[in-house]
Amino acid sequence: MDPRRLLVLLAVEEAGSLTGAAARLGTTQQAVSQQVTRLEAEAGTALLVREGRGSSLTEAGRVLAARAEELSEVLRAAAEDLAALSGLVRGEVSLAAFPTASAVVLPRALAALAARAPGLSVRLTEAEPPEAEAAVREGRVSLALVFRYARDDEPVPGDLLRVPLGSHPVHAVVPAGERPAAHLADLAGRPWIAGCPRCRAHLVRCAAAAGFTPDVRLETDDHVAVQHLVAAGLGVALLPSWALRASTVPGVVHAPAAGLDARVVELLLRPESQRVPAVRALASEVQRVVAEVDGTAPGA
Repeated sequence: MDPRRLLVLLAVEEAGSLTGAAARLGTTQQAVSQQVTRLEAEAGTALLVREGRGSSLTEAGRVLAARAEELSEVLRAAAEDLAALSGLVRGEVSLAAFPTASAVVLPRALAALAARAPGLSVRLTEAEPPEAEAAVREGRVSLALVFRYARDDEPVPGDLLRVPLGSHPVHAVVPAGERPAAHLADLAGRPWIAGCPRCRAHLVRCAAAAGFTPDVRLETDDHVAVQHLVAAGLGVALLPSWALRASTVPGVVHAPAAGLDARVVELLLRPESQRVPAVRALASEVQRVVAEVDGTAPGA
């Protein structure tokens, strides 16, 4: 049976006549009569008895009308669920982000979103850019906050929407008591501490442009550990300003150095995700906080 005809039958019961049902449904009495007739054919029995200007349901009609009332409640609940999601009353959105973004940007962005939509649940996964991009492409997360370096090859256009959010400088980090390096070439011949593969590739590329090959002795992705190793005199390092904003340990000094290109931050999502209110809301908050952190927001 066509569920839409069940709802027509329910309207007839509630209105007490075909004419009244037509008025409720915004259609004609003839259209209501045709729908009831077709429903009777589907049910194989009479559902309606016409009595003068009114109508009453048979026992079979009352049974179906009761089921139609249940169907109406289900549809009403579905509409409320959709309205709740559209209005960000509740729902879920997932995000992958690199570690320094998790420390500098996301606490403020997620707190603002929680105040705006307390019923909205956000799932965060920490991941470096290649893994985060794969997670978006495979549908494991809705959004990814990623970075690349300004002089890296431009990303090849693909199936994902890439939204530039801003950029921030990379600093040379040396032990306290030293003068911060004015140029990367000033650190040639020093032992180095390197991080993730993308960060190490950036160091090697910039060092080659400055005329030397870095002697990488130690490797760690932990920016706090990097600073402690530098403070202990075990080497020098490059760290993005966001990492130093998140935490600067005693015993190091740092400054931007000539010869280093900035870190570019981008948001990745599938194009169809832009239609999802929760995804749009999270993307908006992330974009706002990145602009504030990088000093590009109005009044920043």
